[in-house]
Amino acid sequence: MTLMLLDSASLWYRAYFGMPDTLLSPKGEPVNAIRGYLDMTSRLLVKYQPKRLVACLEGDWRPSWRVELFPDYKLNRLDEEGEEEEPDTLGPQIPILLEVLDALGIAVLGVDDYEADDLIATFSTKQKGPIRIVTGDRDLFQLVDDQKDVKVIYLAKGISNHDLVDLQWISKKYEIPGERYGLFAMIRGDSSDGLPGIRGIGEKGAANIANQFSTLSEVMKAAAAGDERLTPNLCKKLLASKDYAAIAYKLVSCATDIALPQMSIDLPGKPKSMEKISALKEEHGLGTSIDRIVSALGWN
Repeated sequence: MTLMLLDSASLWYRAYFGMPDTLLSPKGEPVNAIRGYLDMTSRLLVKYQPKRLVACLEGDWRPSWRVELFPDYKLNRLDEEGEEEEPDTLGPQIPILLEVLDALGIAVLGVDDYEADDLIATFSTKQKGPIRIVTGDRDLFQLVDDQKDVKVIYLAKGISNHDLVDLQWISKKYEIPGERYGLFAMIRGDSSDGLPGIRGIGEKGAANIANQFSTLSEVMKAAAAGDERLTPNLCKKLLASKDYAAIAYKLVSCATDIALPQMSIDLPGKPKSMEKISALKEEHGLGTSIDRIVSALGWN
């Protein structure tokens, strides 16, 4: 009864930039993100055969509670109007894609004031495994759990060459205990989210610390005490960032306590409306992308 959780924004951005912009509807409007998202989902359904599926959305890509903790959170992604920067021809495709997913009967969910990562984390905590998280975002490595069988289908190298991330993969990639990825990420920071981490400590230093300690509070106590496992230089840098360290756990960790609505997340055994699906296919020129996902869902 594998549950597959789609980090939808990650997928449609990857589809938008990975598929040619010459894919157009009969009206001449781009549909590359829609078709790419559907094609990726079809291939994943065939390969992993999940019985449950949720397309997770951003309820808010800059949740108010994270911004209150750290006002610079994702500030680097804002345009001049204070909105998230987004390609002009991507935005109009999203409502159409969501309409297609609804017609297919695939569960779609976003929760106000939470990111898709938080929703995925909550599902991963509250639902039984096996769970497969589909994303191009390494932030979600913090959710990997071998005991519960939670793994990340990591799309950084594309759908054909994706990695299936478990604790051993993390350990080999970053040379840390796999279950300490969250600690490693808090210290290293993430420039794409505007997160500085502990200033002056890069990936190598963060890995060194994660090999010695299991939590950031342990690390900060050790720095204050001049623990011999930390060099004087590391202690100095850690203590200089003590204010950031105090909020880093809540800021960087995914929320796992979202109140989820009562909804079916089972893979649909039949389309919600094949008539609607056919109409959307025709109107937007979705062609073989619709055929593939219908086939992947076993409706042929």
